[in-house]
Amino acid sequence: MFGCLVAGRLVQAAPQQVAEDKFVFDLPDYENINHVVVFMLGTIPFPDGMGGSVYFCYPDQSGMAVWQLLGFVTNEKPSAIFKISGLKSGKGSQHPFGAMNLPQTPTVAQIGISVELLENLAQQTPVANAAVSSVDSFTEFTQKMLDNFYNFASSFAVTQAQMTPNPSEAFIPANVVLKWYENFQRRLTQNPLFWKT
Repeated sequence: MFGCLVAGRLVQAAPQQVAEDKFVFDLPDYENINHVVVFMLGTIPFPDGMGGSVYFCYPDQSGMAVWQLLGFVTNEKPSAIFKISGLKSGKGSQHPFGAMNLPQTPTVAQIGISVELLENLAQQTPVANAAVSSVDSFTEFTQKMLDNFYNFASSFAVTQAQMTPNPSEAFIPANVVLKWYENFQRRLTQNPLFWKT
């Protein structure tokens, strides 16, 4: 019913069924995985009104399973790619796998798929969406801050002919501020969290 793919590895097409409506794929050496693709094989569709919520599970420092909702697959959206590299140190979320005793080892994570009603899937918020929302808000704020700073600094621009010598003041050419503004904007577009590195 489901498949799982990690770049550079063989496709996994036989998940472990841990309950009637729950399936798990093991991800060895998960710390070296950035993205995971989960897809339906096309052989057995979901029953009408059903879909599959997709979870990422990894062992925390004490070996306990941390589950995080990634998103979902449905008959209408039979595949999805999920970024898991930034989730490996996040907090867990509610999940339908309960207290299932799934084996956890320090180097093996899992992708869990839970078959659920579509109306329940629509009410869930994947951890990645929450992160994307906060990144979008940060990017919007930063862009407005950059625009405000550049406009403010530019309002004081004077030509060399208009300048009066004052040994106690330092002057910065407007093109330096513009260059900084453009570089910061470019880096923000490439990676909104570049300032964390």
